[in-house]
Amino acid sequence: MEPVTAADAGGGWRGWREAAEAALYGPGGFYRRPEGPAGHFRTSVHASPLFAAAVARLLCRVDEALGRPAVLDFVDMAAGRGELVTGVLAALPADVAARARAHAVEVAARPAGLDPRVEWRGEPPEGITGLLFANEWLDNVPVEIAEVDGAGVPRRVLVRADGTERLGEPVSGAEAEWLARWWPPAAEEGLRAEIGLPRDRAWAAATGTLARGLAVAVDYAHTAGARPPFGTLTAFREGRETTPVPDGSCDLTAHVALDACAAATALPGARLLSQREALHALGLSGARPPLSLASTDPAGYVRALAAAGEAAELTAPGGLGDFGWLVQPVGIADVRDLFVDVADDEEH
Repeated sequence: MEPVTAADAGGGWRGWREAAEAALYGPGGFYRRPEGPAGHFRTSVHASPLFAAAVARLLCRVDEALGRPAVLDFVDMAAGRGELVTGVLAALPADVAARARAHAVEVAARPAGLDPRVEWRGEPPEGITGLLFANEWLDNVPVEIAEVDGAGVPRRVLVRADGTERLGEPVSGAEAEWLARWWPPAAEEGLRAEIGLPRDRAWAAATGTLARGLAVAVDYAHTAGARPPFGTLTAFREGRETTPVPDGSCDLTAHVALDACAAATALPGARLLSQREALHALGLSGARPPLSLASTDPAGYVRALAAAGEAAELTAPGGLGDFGWLVQPVGIADVRDLFVDVADDEEH
């Protein structure tokens, strides 16, 4: 891949961050389309209502840690069409629901028929007391892509709207510093890295809206000991993975360096868990119901069996269970009190 020269730099070439920002969030962008994300890919929220129930259980634990405040905020970042926030409100006990104030943060317009208790907004509110939950948000915060050239130099990857790529200028400044600390590529031509600096800043800003409570980011992720050598940039369209093209026709996503995001807040107490660990600690086991239930309560057995299958999907190794959970307390006790069944040696 030859670097772009001054003579052809104006031919529609842009860094991946700018191109993806326009393709996802610009006028007519992917996340403004009427079908919403659920029309193209399936998240934990869509897999089972058990996920929203587990988040509601976490909100209740945060409520207890906060001393049951008069107003308990729940902020759903990248709310899609309101599926998670609707499920959480439905799963809350009546005494908690009466104090809950729900906020859905999304670039798309408010969907018709959404629960009137949900405030629909473009940015999270400031000074919240409660739980900010970001399910598959950070992976859609666009980042620059770097690729090592033949001389061993990491350069920005430039792209046109049709997905054609070329190498641009060498990575420099704060982006080069981020690479050196969090994802230093070997000097081997063709190796790639995704420069997660915009995600670090987005996460720090999101956690900064909390006065007291817990912030959680859930995403496919990797840490410094296991960065993928060729990056993870990909796309989804109509339920299938496809070639990433920044033309607004598909979701553009890349896994998240959650360890870098955790360090960006400068707040104590952050922990990295797998979704499997987090959901087990929140009461989802995926265990099959006892066979004896089939004879005493056949309908109950069928319901329990279906729930066990859904819980197993949400926690499956090699699938949704491998998602990373970054949990960041703000002004409350250590998150061990919220994820009581998670082993101590998982702390970061």
